[in-house]
Amino acid sequence: MRDLKDIRVEIDQVDKEILDLFTKRMELACQVAEYKISTGKKVYDKTREDEKLSKLSSYVDDEFSQQAVRELYTQIMSISRKKQFAILREHGQVFETGFTQVDEFDFSQATVCFQGVEGAYSQLAMMAFFEDKMKDCFHVDTWRDAMDSIINGKADYAVLPIENSLAGAIEENFDLLSEYNVAIIGEHILKVNHALLGVKGAKIADVKTVYSHAKAIAQCDEYIRTKHMDWDVKNLHNTAVSAQKIHDDGDKSQAAIGSVYNAKLYDLEVLEEGIQDNKNNETRFIIVSNEKKYRKDANQIGLCLEIAHEPGSLYRILSNLMFNGINMNRIESRPIKGVNWQYRFFIDIDGNLNDEAVRNALIGLEEECVSLRVLGNY
Repeated sequence: MRDLKDIRVEIDQVDKEILDLFTKRMELACQVAEYKISTGKKVYDKTREDEKLSKLSSYVDDEFSQQAVRELYTQIMSISRKKQFAILREHGQVFETGFTQVDEFDFSQATVCFQGVEGAYSQLAMMAFFEDKMKDCFHVDTWRDAMDSIINGKADYAVLPIENSLAGAIEENFDLLSEYNVAIIGEHILKVNHALLGVKGAKIADVKTVYSHAKAIAQCDEYIRTKHMDWDVKNLHNTAVSAQKIHDDGDKSQAAIGSVYNAKLYDLEVLEEGIQDNKNNETRFIIVSNEKKYRKDANQIGLCLEIAHEPGSLYRILSNLMFNGINMNRIESRPIKGVNWQYRFFIDIDGNLNDEAVRNALIGLEEECVSLRVLGNY
């Protein structure tokens, strides 16, 4: 039996030979890039890569080695594409995002809309983000109404919840982002502290029916399930609407889950505070606009993309981020309407649209995605 040290010496020699050949292959990839630039040919050629993988895997006999060869060369070709995309960038090719950079946003003449009624968490997020800088604000019934308001010019900005730390994504608003050609210009993370609200003089023992938004109910599931299983829990548009209903009905048997601010606004009793399952309950709100602008110090980018429904397509897309050293903060998938079992992806990444690494990644994403849209830089 050979000594392990001797075997490792030989492995090191083989690795050096592989590296020499890899370097030569990358030099050839650069020549390919120059050819494709001169002819306008796309970097990603799926037919060529599939044929190449089939041919290379046929050179080995056992199933394990065939799969290993496919994985190895899939990675090599992915690296080759990233190098070619970088060369395209050096030759001036860019992905046109449609966004304009600004030093600051001027909200002094802005009208802002939020979903719900006075006291909604969306209003609290709006007040925290805009402070006293906006000119006017108004509320609408639905999230779609908020989107329509900025499209038709009634509002300059709309405030929408996008995800909660406990209940997860607000799926409907992700769908609206893909449907409406709007831009995310900012975000605000709001600490959510749910309270049980009743009319003046009511006690918890009086409560039989509880109203709130479905997400708020989900965030208080343990409290309801373990302490008040006999309650009839009903969904309404949002927490503030629920509080308003309790006030208007004046029925001690009804309660709402909402904020302490709702209690002050609608003259209700706080029957119990902090009833959410997790005290670190937070909701992320996005600020959307009809104008595609971003601040020069923006550091997070939202992307919406569709990819081919085939093995390895998501990996191929995400490798554009990996090879450019870009951190991905979250990924969310939503079904594409009318196309069963195919999904649209929403990705948040670190960076600014002016960053060289981001520009390189966007060129690769544009080539390899079925569709790509920058939702915003904020």
